Amino acid sequence: MRTSAPDRVYEQVKAGILDGTHPGGDLLTEGDIAEAVGCSRTPVREGLLRLQSEGFVKLYPKKGALVVPVTAEEAADVWEARALVEGWAAPRAFERGAQIAERLDELAEKMREHFVAGDVTAFSEADRTFHETIVGAADNSVLTRLYHGLRERQVCINAKSMRASTARMEQALADHARFVELIRGDDVEAFIALTHEHLERARHNISERGAA
Repeated sequence: MRTSAPDRVYEQVKAGILDGTHPGGDLLTEGDIAEAVGCSRTPVREGLLRLQSEGFVKLYPKKGALVVPVTAEEAADVWEARALVEGWAAPRAFERGAQIAERLDELAEKMREHFVAGDVTAFSEADRTFHETIVGAADNSVLTRLYHGLRERQVCINAKSMRASTARMEQALADHARFVELIRGDDVEAFIALTHEHLERARHNISERGAA
């Protein structure tokens, strides 16, 4: 089934925002987007309205769409909300560890492959999916949807942070390998402790880096 033009606009522009092609502060014109996607301006407006509703852009009539930069305050707020959800989910997901261990192992391996290839955006996407898998295993559909939105914004934050430091990517790889090891075992307290340690490292990276 062919994807609709508004959906193509939404997906292409959003991908550009997440991978840094369209950094915060960029002004995107309807004409340029229409040409890049291969459609008229009407579906461009529809796609941009959807992105605006998700906080990725701000529309200015007759000018275009401004990519909303991640401020230091927003990054801190995203981290705090993420910490609440992941902290709540950790013990509940651990109970279903046997159901998700293989998937987590696959995602950790993808992260290693992307690290070797130097693909920071794909690395961050695999990281996001890894943690979404854990939250999803806690079996609360409302929090899972909320977390999905948080982690999309987190990709914007993480990608720049990871590009700034190979050591951070290496630490993330070590943490994720340990997550897989622990969820295959029976030490729930160690799994919860690693969750908090991993989140604290993310908070430190945000405060050290400042706004994206």
